[in-house]
Amino acid sequence: MLDLTYTAPTPKVIAGAKHDWELVIGMEIHAQVSSNAKLFSGASTTFGAEPNSNVAFVDAAMPGMLPVINDFCVEQAVRTGLGLKAQINLFSAFDRKNYFYPDLPQGYQISQLYHPIVGEGEVLVELSPGVARLVRIERIHLEQDAGKSIHDMDPAMSFVDLNRTGVALMEIVSRPDIRGPEEAAAYVAKLRQILRYLGTCDGNMQNGNLRADVNVSVCRPGQYEKYQATQDFSHLGTRCEIKNMNSMRFIQLAIDYEARRQIAILEDGGKVDQETRLYDPDKNETRSMRSKEEAFDYRYFPDPDLLPLEIEQAWVDDIAASMPELPDAKKARFMGDFGLTDYDANVLTADLESAGFFEAVAQGRDGKSAANWVINELFGRLNKEGKVIADSPVSAVQLGGMLDLLASGEITGKMAKDLFEILWTEGGDPAEQAAKHGMKAVTDTGEIERALDDLIAANPGQVEKAKVNAKLAGWFTGQVLKATGGKANPAVVNAMVAQKLGL
Repeated sequence: MLDLTYTAPTPKVIAGAKHDWELVIGMEIHAQVSSNAKLFSGASTTFGAEPNSNVAFVDAAMPGMLPVINDFCVEQAVRTGLGLKAQINLFSAFDRKNYFYPDLPQGYQISQLYHPIVGEGEVLVELSPGVARLVRIERIHLEQDAGKSIHDMDPAMSFVDLNRTGVALMEIVSRPDIRGPEEAAAYVAKLRQILRYLGTCDGNMQNGNLRADVNVSVCRPGQYEKYQATQDFSHLGTRCEIKNMNSMRFIQLAIDYEARRQIAILEDGGKVDQETRLYDPDKNETRSMRSKEEAFDYRYFPDPDLLPLEIEQAWVDDIAASMPELPDAKKARFMGDFGLTDYDANVLTADLESAGFFEAVAQGRDGKSAANWVINELFGRLNKEGKVIADSPVSAVQLGGMLDLLASGEITGKMAKDLFEILWTEGGDPAEQAAKHGMKAVTDTGEIERALDDLIAANPGQVEKAKVNAKLAGWFTGQVLKATGGKANPAVVNAMVAQKLGL
C-alpha cells in the first residue's frame, strides 16, 4: 500500500468584497464504456464513422424494436465499481428518463435512477507526495448516450448524427467532497487513469468519451462542516451545473469563473438560480443554458421493455479475480521493488503503456538507472517529437540492452547517449551498433595511468591547487577523459586521480 496521509478537505477560499467564501464541488463523469457494440443494440461504436452509419433499428426508435441488454457493458460497469472499491448491486433496473431533443429519437433515455448497478465507492486523489484526499462516489449507473446535433454545416439547417445514440455510458456521480478547481482536475485525472487501467473506458476527452458535468456552489466558512454533520444540502448554497466539460484546464477555469459569478450575485443581495450552464472557453465565462431540472421533471418510470437486471455474486467474484493491478498498487510496487522516488513512480505509472515499458526495461537491472533513462531520455525525446510510447523507435529490449552495456562498463555514459541517438535513428542491436561505431570504453588501467602520470608531471601547479582544494581534482579527470576520447570510465579515473594525488 502507498504510504498516504488522508487529509480532510481544505477548501479554496475566495475573498469577496464583503465576505470570504468557500467552494463546494460535486461531479458527474460520463464515461463511454469500452465495448464494440452499443448498450441495447449490436451497432458498432467505432469513432469517426460516416454520419448515421452506426445505427441499428432500435437506436433509431423504429416501431416495434425492443432493446436487448449488452452483458459485456454490464460487466464493464461491475469492473469499474470494483476498481473504485464500490458496492456492486446484484439487483438493478432500468428506467425511462423522458425528455425531447432532436438527437434522441426515442423521446426518452434509458437510464438507472432508482436501482443503479453500482453503489457507494471512493477515489483516493493524491494532491502532493504522501498527501491524499478521499472523494466519495455516490453511485454509478448505466445509461444510453444521445446523438449529436450539428449546426455549423449549413446557415439555414441543422443536421443530426445518430452514431453515438445508444452508446453505453457509465455516469459516475461523486459526493460534494471537492473543494477547489485544482482538486477537481486532479479527481478527473485520477478517475480517468483508473478507468484506463481497468480497460472500461479509453478516457479520450477530445472525442467526448469522457465528459464531466460540474456542480458548483459557494458557502460561507463553517457551512460545509454543518452539512457534514447533518447531511443537509441547504448549508452548501444553490448549485449550478456546468455541462459537458472535456478539458482539465477548462474545468478549472469554469469553476473559478462560476464561483466568482455566484459570489458577486450573493454579495449584491441577489439569489443564485439553480440552472444548467455552458462554459465558453473563448470568453472564459459560463452562460445560462436552461433551468436545472429535478428528477420529477423527467417523469422517470421503470422501462417496460427491460426486466430488472439480476446478477450472481459468483459472476462478480469471477470479475474481481481478473482485475488488473491498479495505479496506486503499481506505484507502491515500483517504489518498493525498484527503489523509485514518489515523483518517478508517479510519472512511470501515469498510464499502462509507460508502466509496462519501464518494467520491461528495469526487469533484472538497476531500477533507478532504468527510470532515469526512460523518463529523461526516452520520454523527453518522445515529447520533443510529439510521439507516444507506442510509437517509440527505441524498444524496451533495445534500451535494456544498452543499459546492460553501460552497467558492465563496456560503454561510458557519454557513449550511451550517443548510442541512444543511433538506436533512435537507425535501430539495430545495441551491442552490434556499439561495435560498429567504435564505442568501447577504455578498461586498460595502464593506459589511463600513463595518461594521468603525464598530466601530473606536466602540471605541478595544478597538482598543488588540487591538494589544497580537492574539488579542483576534477580538472585531471576531465583531461584524462579528453585524452582518451571520452572512452575511459569516469569512476575509474576519479579513483585513480584521488590515489595519485593523495586526496
